[in-house]
Formats: sequence, structure tokens, C-alpha cells
Amino acid sequence: MKRALKIIGIVLATFVVIIAIAATVYYVKLSNKSKENMALLGEEAQMLSQDGIQFRDLNKNGKLDIYEDTRANLEDRVDNLVSQMTVEEKAGSMFVTMIGMTSKGEPMETPIITSDPLTMMFSFILPSNSEMVAKKLMNSFNIISSFEADILARYNNNLQKMAERTRLGIPVTIASDPRHGVENNPGTAIFTPAFSQWPGSLGLAATRDTQLVREFGDIARQEYNAVGIRLALHPMADLATEPRWGRANGTFGEDAHLSAMMTKAYVLGFQGDSLNANSVACMTKHFSGGGPQMNGEDAHFPYGREQVYPGDNFAYHVIPFTEGAFPAKTAQIMPYYGIPVGQTDEDVAFGFNKAVITNLLRDSLKFEGVVCTDWGLITDSRSGEARAWGVEQLSELERVKKVIEAGCDQFGGEAVPGMIVELVKTGQLTEERINASVKRIMKDKFILGLFDDPYVDEAKAAQIAGKQEFVNKGKEAQRKSVVLLKNENILPLKSGTKVYAHNWFAPEVINNFGTLVDNPDEADVIVVRVSTPFDPRSEFLLERFFHQGRLYFNEEELAGILPLLNKKPSIVITNLERPAILTEMDEVASAMIGEFGTSEDILSEILFGKVNPSGKLPFELPSSWEAVQNQFEDVPYDSQDPLYQFGHGLTYEK
Repeated sequence: MKRALKIIGIVLATFVVIIAIAATVYYVKLSNKSKENMALLGEEAQMLSQDGIQFRDLNKNGKLDIYEDTRANLEDRVDNLVSQMTVEEKAGSMFVTMIGMTSKGEPMETPIITSDPLTMMFSFILPSNSEMVAKKLMNSFNIISSFEADILARYNNNLQKMAERTRLGIPVTIASDPRHGVENNPGTAIFTPAFSQWPGSLGLAATRDTQLVREFGDIARQEYNAVGIRLALHPMADLATEPRWGRANGTFGEDAHLSAMMTKAYVLGFQGDSLNANSVACMTKHFSGGGPQMNGEDAHFPYGREQVYPGDNFAYHVIPFTEGAFPAKTAQIMPYYGIPVGQTDEDVAFGFNKAVITNLLRDSLKFEGVVCTDWGLITDSRSGEARAWGVEQLSELERVKKVIEAGCDQFGGEAVPGMIVELVKTGQLTEERINASVKRIMKDKFILGLFDDPYVDEAKAAQIAGKQEFVNKGKEAQRKSVVLLKNENILPLKSGTKVYAHNWFAPEVINNFGTLVDNPDEADVIVVRVSTPFDPRSEFLLERFFHQGRLYFNEEELAGILPLLNKKPSIVITNLERPAILTEMDEVASAMIGEFGTSEDILSEILFGKVNPSGKLPFELPSSWEAVQNQFEDVPYDSQDPLYQFGHGLTYEK
């Protein structure tokens, strides 16, 4: 026995040594690559003085070029820069993808071991900062990390310093998905405690308050700017006409005109009346409306590649853009992944679809800004196959060509500029066509002031992000977003009411106004929190972050809730990330409340009447799964006998 254990010990020790050696070799290899990449960079830009004004000598030639001159005409600056760019530099500018940082705000160059699983995972799967900036000459990235404001600001400064050392010193545009809600989803939204906390887009729509939404945009703009984020990969102007769709929670609901109002206010908050050096540019998505997914399946995944229009309602989904995003002068547009089946001359996804991008968006609607594809249309990755829906048979090179010929300017989630270089050098694409896209991309950088000064104040960032007046405004929005669905003379609760709280994260907040009890038998009222049901899936990495499928509570879930609701007068509070089917609970509960990302202290205020609920549903709540299945994917509020209609919302009688 001892001999066997000794042999096992030797085998395990040998295995550990082999793993350690392999890890060391891998680390050294990546470290050497990083050094090689950094060696490609030149000196930092020096300052030039002319007429008493300081300018950055970005190309380090000792003289003031037109693109470096802050006094020069915008178009002249753009033309001068592009005339100096090589094909390789132009190609690099046409890609934007995820980039990693360390917890100290340093560029991520080698894999790291950390307690943050997402940061560690991305450190192993993402290219190093230097590979993308110095070698591939890219200058647009979206960050996915969530650190304190001063760390995010420090990273911006470190990354901008690296970009400054490239041949022409083209600054980086840092982009981000939404960061002001409670959701943490690396594919769609990033929870960032350093910022003020607001309800999600559905909650903003529930307020029906466009002025408040514009104030949100302005506050988010200030917090983004403080840390160096200059491009918002939002808002979502898509319509949640298909209730099963896993991304309904990022929309403003299912009504096109409500979405248009909210989209317009949102963009104006981020950008101002026109794009300027204080703006955060908006990449409004997903043109021409990514909501009507067949059976509600999301187009991130192969089974959701088709968008369908059984109600012949394609034009309805364009309204949030024509009445919202475009009047607000959104700087950029992102198409979605899906194939608009039967709507154009070929059934290919939006990013490859010339009829949508050129004929409709460019020619008919006269959009002149940047069009960037959604993430991952060209190459396969560890998160799944390329989302080249409708053109799967094309090679990666052919896909790149088709996207550009469709009218797009930039590739999201990709880092293969060499393909554009090859297409130009083999005569498959003209350099003039590439120039048109690069000029649009550079124009936004100039307008945002990045060429003049891309750096931020790290100390000031911590003072601006999450400051009290911003936090207070976010709480106001949370209060206004809550929807009182039903009230059978139970709300508001009287001070001191004994409450049993089920499924609360911090039930002790109830003691601020009432008395929290540990046993439902001792309670006057039972308050149950539930979330919208979904079907857990795990075939693809991203599926774990998408709540898709069923909207009804199954028998097991109801068995854990209904007996509790029947014990005493009861209140159900539902997080409505999608239109949940609440029929069984509604039949027995005395009150029903819907929320869209609301803190529990504010929910307590509402329960005890310190705040009078005023929110209105941004979508209808269906009464049955059968009604959901019988709906048309592209038509709003069309389920039979909905439990609560679009726009429903009660207040307390005074």
C-alpha cells in the first residue's frame, strides 16, 4: 500500500512539474512576444509651439501637420491624416474588439491569476494590448472590466500613451456596453459599482419621463468621460415585440413610438444637441431592428439566425431610428446578427446585407456616420462559430469583403486587419473604398477631441463617478420605474407591519419602516420576490448569460411559491427582464409589483408608501404560454387576453 501511494505521489508530482514547466514556457513566450510588439513603437509625442499655442507632434516629424492643428478645418484634418496613413494603418482602424486590463490599470500583456474569474479568463483568450495596438495598428476597443474609477482612468491613460507611440499617434477610442444597471453580462452589460445605479432600459421606459432619460444620458456621459470611455455601444432601439427574446431587457419595450421617444432622449443626453468634445458618441443598435426573432431565439446563436415578419411589420421596427436615433443625430449605428427573412433581395444577415446598409440606411435614410457590425461575424472564436448567418459558405476573406461592400465601416469583435490589406493589395477592394470608412471613423475621433487630448485626470475620475447627486438621481429613476400591477387594498403597508420576506437579498431594509420576522406564521404580510423564468442553456459559452425560452413558472417553481402566498395576505414583486407569465401568482396574491432593476431599500419605500408608484408597463404581460406562442414575432401587444396590458400601472389612492 505504501509503495502504491509513493508511486501515485511521484506521478502527481511529475504531473505538477510538467504543468509548471509548460505554464512557464507559455508565459515566457507571451512575454517575449510582448517585448517584440513594444519594440515596434516609437517615442512619445512632443509638444510644438506656434503662435503661443501648444500642439501635439503626433507623427514626431518636428513640424505642425494639418491633422495636428486644432485650429484647422475638420475635413482638412481628416483628409490630411488619411493621406498619411498606410493601408495597414487604415485596415487596423476598421476593427474594434474587446481588450483586457489588470486590476492596477495596466495593459494586459500576459495571462494573470486572479480571484476575478472573468478577468482571468479574458487574460488567457484575448490578444495582448501591444499585439493589437503596436502590431495590428488597431485603435478602437471595448473594455469589459469593472474596476474603481481611478483604475479605469489609469488604464485609459496607459493605453493612450501606447497609442501615442505609434507612427502617427492615432488615439484610441474606448467603447463600452451599458454600465449603469444591475446586470453583469459580458455579452451585453457590465455592472460597474463605481458609477451611479439606474434601472435598465425597460425601467427608463416605464418612467415615461424623457427629461429624466436625458438626464440619465448626461450623467452617464460625465461618468464615462471621467474614466476615458468615449463611445457608448448603446442604446438598443430594438423592439421587444417577441416576448421570449433574451435581449428584451436591453430595449425600451415593444411600442415603436415610446422607444423612439426614449432613444432620442437617451442619445441627446450622451451626445448633446450635436457631437462635440464633451460628448460620448452613441452607437445605436441594432438597425433595422433586432427584435422579431423567430420563436424568440437570439441571433447570437445558430438556432436564432432568422428574423421573421409574419405580420408584415418590418417598417414598424425602423421607427425608433427614424423618429428617435436619427433626429438625435446618433454618431454611429450597429446592425444585428439576424437574417431579415424575405425582406431583401438575399437572405443574409444585416451586416452582410447591402439592401439594408447601403440602400436603406445610407441612401434612403441618409445616414452618414460610422456603421459597425455586431461582434464576431468573420472568424470562429472560443465562444462559438462566426455569426456569418446566411453566408456561412464564404471564406473569412470573402466575408470581410461582403461586409465592406454592404456598406459597413468597421468590424466589431474581430482583429484581422490583414484581411483588408490582402483585399486591397490583390485588387478586390479599392483603397478609395477603404478611405471612405476610415474618414468616418477618424472624423468622430477628431470631433470628440481625442487627437487633441485623450488623457483623463485619475484623481478627478473618482470624484465624478458615483458622486452623490448622480446616485440620488439614479434612485429617483428607480422609484419612478416601479409598476404597481395590482393592489387589493393592502398597499401601502402601515408602519410597523410584520413582514416575512422571501427571496430578498437584504431583507433587513424592511426594518426601516416595518418589522421583519423570520417565520411566515408570525407575519401580517408575506412579500415574495421572483425573477422572470427562463430555460438554462449551456451549449455555447454566452448562453449562460442569456435568459431565453419559457416565460412561465414550472410546477416545481410554483410549488415553492404558491403555498407561501396562500398563508397570509401576500405581495409579489417580479423583476421583469422579459414579460413574465404571472397568472398563477396573480390569482392568489393581494398585490403585484413589477420592477426593472430596483434596489431593495427603494422597494421598501414603495411598500410602506414613502413613494407612490407611478411606472407604466413598457410591454404587455401575457396570461398564458399558449398566448405567447400564438403571437406574431414582429407585432406589438398582440397576445390574447393579456394579464396586464401595455401601459398599465396603478398608483396609491390618496
